[in-house]
Amino acid sequence: MEHIVIIGNGISGVTAARHIRKLSDKRITIISAETEYFFSRTALMYIYMGHMKFEHTQPYENWFWKKNRIELKKAFVKNIDTNTKTLYFSEDDTLKYDKLIIATGSKPNKFGWPGQDLKGVMGMYHKQDLDNLEKYAPNNKVCKRAVIVGGGLIGIELAEMLNSRNIPVTFLVREDSFWNGVLPNGESEMINRHIKNHHIDLRLSSNLKEIKADENGNVKSVIIAETGEEIACNVVGLTAGVTPNIDFIKNSEIETEKGVKVNRYLETNIPDVYAIGDCAEQHEGINGRRPIEAVWYTGRMMGETLAQTICGNRIKYNPGHWFNSAKFLDIEYQTYGWVFSERGRPEYEKHFHWKHQDDTKCITVAYHKTTKAFLGINTFGIRMRHETFNKWLTEKRNVDYVLNHLAEANFDPEFYKHYEAEILTAYNKQLQIA
Repeated sequence: MEHIVIIGNGISGVTAARHIRKLSDKRITIISAETEYFFSRTALMYIYMGHMKFEHTQPYENWFWKKNRIELKKAFVKNIDTNTKTLYFSEDDTLKYDKLIIATGSKPNKFGWPGQDLKGVMGMYHKQDLDNLEKYAPNNKVCKRAVIVGGGLIGIELAEMLNSRNIPVTFLVREDSFWNGVLPNGESEMINRHIKNHHIDLRLSSNLKEIKADENGNVKSVIIAETGEEIACNVVGLTAGVTPNIDFIKNSEIETEKGVKVNRYLETNIPDVYAIGDCAEQHEGINGRRPIEAVWYTGRMMGETLAQTICGNRIKYNPGHWFNSAKFLDIEYQTYGWVFSERGRPEYEKHFHWKHQDDTKCITVAYHKTTKAFLGINTFGIRMRHETFNKWLTEKRNVDYVLNHLAEANFDPEFYKHYEAEILTAYNKQLQIA
């Protein structure tokens, strides 16, 4: 019986296993060094905030794996010999495979800061990070202050988590406005104000120089590079992005760059070896997407696609129109299509921006300045329907159509009607000025 081995029990690896099982009778083994059972990584913050327990983050009961004949092995892969199709584990045992799927996800970036491995320094990506947070920041008596380094989506999640336990937070952000490499200026500036309104000490244009230790090897303080200021703290969260977790592959014959290089079929340069999820790197980005996408839903889609290929129906990975969602404290954010920041915006892209007077809701619509083709939309504080924008992007609608039919995309029409007329009036006014 053909043996499929999957390294990694995140969303992409588990989705691949589930779909291979639906389509075939192959032997399946999932290997993970992190946790025994698959859990929803995006739910880690809600455990710390007291909204749920860890067992609530497991989408499948423990009996699910045995019933579906998916073997689980808790182990750390040290080496892969692709010639003999053998995995070597840190415990010195081995496992043979017929087909291998690498789905090892990401790890937090570290930039060689002095003190980056001290006790009390952590990312916010793995179950072990959550355990560390409970140990070093259970409350504001044990943790007098936390410093977060890096202003992305994981950073804002960690800030919200610590804030929920009344732990003072200093937030070091390298950019001169929060996430302005991704968000247009109006949105980024609104989020700056929102973070400060939650009594978080936001330091823009600020880089970490070093993390200092006390006599027991615990975090004592950080030094800011630009000013030399020392900030006393007990916890440092490193959230300056993530990198594919592929160190164990570097001495194999599998081609890697930042991630494991794959083609559109998610195949590596070695026959019968595949990569999916955060650790996979396309030779070229698909439809304007980045070659590596550390996004939950693309990991799931890759798992579903590869299962088809493994089971004899070889199909290309096609993620469709870009979309994503996140939360900035209590402001929900959604993006569909492409809306570029000032830094990366192509010359043809024009924006219509509307912000509500309460400073917690806004939308930005991107369109082609000559053809008026709708390119994408960002929404903050207003829920929109993914399938509606997906349809309009596929149909290549123009911006006038989108703005005039925006109510159809709203997730909650009753809630939305307060803003519909105001948004349309602002758009028409901008056209007159232009």
